Amino acid sequence: MADNCCQSCGACCATYRVSFYCGEMDEYPGGIVPTGLVEQINATMACMKGTGSQPPRCVALHGEIGKSVSCAIYEFRPSPCREFAPLAAVGRGDDACADARRRHGLPPL
Repeated sequence: MADNCCQSCGACCATYRVSFYCGEMDEYPGGIVPTGLVEQINATMACMKGTGSQPPRCVALHGEIGKSVSCAIYEFRPSPCREFAPLAAVGRGDDACADARRRHGLPPL
């Protein structure tokens, strides 16, 4: 959708560690997140590669933050990505969205 301001932002993908239950990985029944893009945290938790580093940047994020971005695995993204700032795509961010945008020199939505 062309009006989705998230497609010109990407700040959240380069601010926070994206941690989730290992069962979301595609190597498990019902999992959809590509295992090759995941780092194991412990026996039950994983995170998207790049988000556990400093500065964080998800390996699936393509493009320039604040200009034009896309998620290479959008349909297969983990639950934290699906649940983050649920109204941001229609121009209504929350505190976490505003913080991520501030860290990248962008105004809040």
